[in-house]
Amino acid sequence: MSGHFDAYQLACSGIRQLSPYDPGLPIEEIERRYSIHDAIKLASNENPLGPSPRALEIIRARSENIHRYPDGAGFELKEAIAARHGVAMEQICLGNGSNDVLDMLARVFVEPGQNGVISKHAFVVYYLSLVYVHAEIRIIDATHYRHDIAAMAAAVDENTAIVYIANPNNPTGTWSSAAELKALLDQVPRSTIVVIDEAYAEYVVEADYPDCTTWLKDYPNLVVTRTFSKIFGLAGLRVGYALSSPEVSDLLNRARQPFNCGSLGLAAAVQALQDEAHVTRSRELNLAQMQVLGTGFAELGYATIESVGNFVCVDLEKPALAVHEELLRCGVIARPIGGYGMPNHLRVSVGTAQENQRLLSEFARLKAAGVI
Repeated sequence: MSGHFDAYQLACSGIRQLSPYDPGLPIEEIERRYSIHDAIKLASNENPLGPSPRALEIIRARSENIHRYPDGAGFELKEAIAARHGVAMEQICLGNGSNDVLDMLARVFVEPGQNGVISKHAFVVYYLSLVYVHAEIRIIDATHYRHDIAAMAAAVDENTAIVYIANPNNPTGTWSSAAELKALLDQVPRSTIVVIDEAYAEYVVEADYPDCTTWLKDYPNLVVTRTFSKIFGLAGLRVGYALSSPEVSDLLNRARQPFNCGSLGLAAAVQALQDEAHVTRSRELNLAQMQVLGTGFAELGYATIESVGNFVCVDLEKPALAVHEELLRCGVIARPIGGYGMPNHLRVSVGTAQENQRLLSEFARLKAAGVI
C-alpha cells in the first residue's frame, strides 16, 4: 500500500461541512457527570406521561418474537394510519421517525444544483437533508420567529425542488395559519414538492391551525409528515410517516431502507394511535403546564415566544450556554439553541407539574444568587 490516507478528503463535500447532530443530553450522562441521582430532562420535547399503557402492553406481548424481522410493508400500522386520516394505504410511507421521511424527500426529489427553501430558525433536519444532496439552500428570514410564508413562496423559482415548512416549528413553537399555507400552495408550481412537518400537530388547539392531511387530494405536490415521538410517547422506538399522493409515496417507498421500522415500534404505534384517552390526557397536561411555565418565567422577568407545541423558548438576554450549564449542575436538562441562530434562548420542554416547578425553582434560586 502506498500514499497517505485522508478519510476527510475522501468524504463527500456536503458531509465535510457538517457537524454531528447535537441531541438533548440524556439523564444518565448528567447524573454521571455531576454525581447526582435525580436529574430531570426537559430538553427533547418528549411526552412526560410516557407512552399509552396499551402500547406498553403490546410491546411486552410481542417482545418474544424480536428474533423475527418486522413486516417490511408495515401493513397493520398503515391500515391504522389510513383509517385515522381517511387516506389510502398507498399514500403512506413509514419512517424511522419522521426525520427519516424528511431526509428521504430530499434524496428522492432534489438533484444537485437545485434549490430548497427553508425558514430561519427552522428544524435543523431540513438543512441537513439539503446539504446531503448538494442543493442550494435558500434560508428565508423569519418574522418575530415565525416562518414568513409569503417570503418563502416568493423565493420559489423554476429551479426549486422542495420547500420545507414546520407547523408548528421546532424550536420556536410558532405556527402558520390555513390561509397562509394555502396561499403558498396555490402560488408555487406543481413541480415543487411542499413538505409540511406536523410533528406537534396533536398538541395544537388553535382554531385556525390546519390539518394539512385533509388537503392532499387538492395538492398532488403536498407531503405531510407526522411522528409517534411526541404526543404518542414513542420517541425511543423511532416511528414516523409521510402522507402524500400515491405517486409520491411510491417513489418514497423505493428509497426507504428495508425494515426501517422495528416490529415493536410498528405494533406500539398502532395501539398509541388508537388510544384517544391517552392523547387527550397528554394534550390537557401540556396546555395546563404551558400556562404554568409562561406565568413562571414572566414572574421571573423572562420573555417567552408564544408556542403551540410542547415546549417554550425563553429569552435569557445573555448567552444561554452558561445558564444551561448552571441548570445541569442542578440536575435540570434544558436545550440551548444557539445552533438555530438563537444564542440567548433556552428551549424548555413541558414536563410534569413537579418537574416544571423544580425548573422554575432552580431558575429563581440561581437568579437570586446572581448566578444568572
